[in-house]
Amino acid sequence: MTDLSQLKAIVLRHAGKPQLKLPRVSVSTFDRPSEPGWLVYDPVVCFVLQGSKQVFIGNQMLEYGAGHCMVVAAELAAMGQISEASPEQPYVALNLYIDLEVISALLLEMGGMPEPAMDKGFGFSPAGPALTEAWRRFAELLDRPSEIPIMARHREHELMFRLLMGPQGALLRQIAGTGSRLSHIRRAMAWIREHYTEHLSIEVMATVAGMSVSVFHRRFKAITGLSPLQYQKQIRLHDARRRLIAEHSEAATVAYAVGYESVSQFSREYKRLFGAPPRQDAGKLQNIVDPGP
Repeated sequence: MTDLSQLKAIVLRHAGKPQLKLPRVSVSTFDRPSEPGWLVYDPVVCFVLQGSKQVFIGNQMLEYGAGHCMVVAAELAAMGQISEASPEQPYVALNLYIDLEVISALLLEMGGMPEPAMDKGFGFSPAGPALTEAWRRFAELLDRPSEIPIMARHREHELMFRLLMGPQGALLRQIAGTGSRLSHIRRAMAWIREHYTEHLSIEVMATVAGMSVSVFHRRFKAITGLSPLQYQKQIRLHDARRRLIAEHSEAATVAYAVGYESVSQFSREYKRLFGAPPRQDAGKLQNIVDPGP
């Protein structure tokens, strides 16, 4: 049995449990293709073990399947859907949300590494044998929960070391650097999420990032696939969708709460993003499963 097969067997034994004992780890399983769903990623590494998924970030489409690792290094707005899954061959993925302290500690041990050129805030590539084995060794702790307090840190360090040495290592080095270009953009992204209901100017966002307007705009779009104002709009609309479902509020109330001054503009932009008017979309969402990372 290959490491990938062994890893899939381990993960399936623990799929469906409400909470895994390994910190920051989750399992995604689907037994049929899903509808497209919008989400905002947290920095995460996703290893697909079976099936495949499509992710749309800005105007870019990624499709990755069994044996591929997806790394998301910033809080990106995206649309994802499970594209290949069945009851006999479900989609299976193992997700690890990134701990910056782990990466920073490894980089100190590995010695100085130059900051790579600015790139996208996401990427995927096939997992080689060493990385797949590291994932398997890490996941084995799910079967031995008594060892987690001692061994989880060591196994996670091994896994992140393999990722740092692989094709997506540049992304991880960027996210760990407090003075990296990515960290400056992430600071602006966090500021936008805190102030998304306000009228924001590109000049203020660039100041938060410590960049000129032209450099900030270019780098922001390179990482997120969106302009800064498009990113703010998507954060507004994501929160509007959440409020419509959780609070059962009227569309007008939600529109004003998330910063819109015009209900008709809110409804147009909501329908453009989610494919249906606010109340209609919220009504059907109870039956749609979020495809996750």
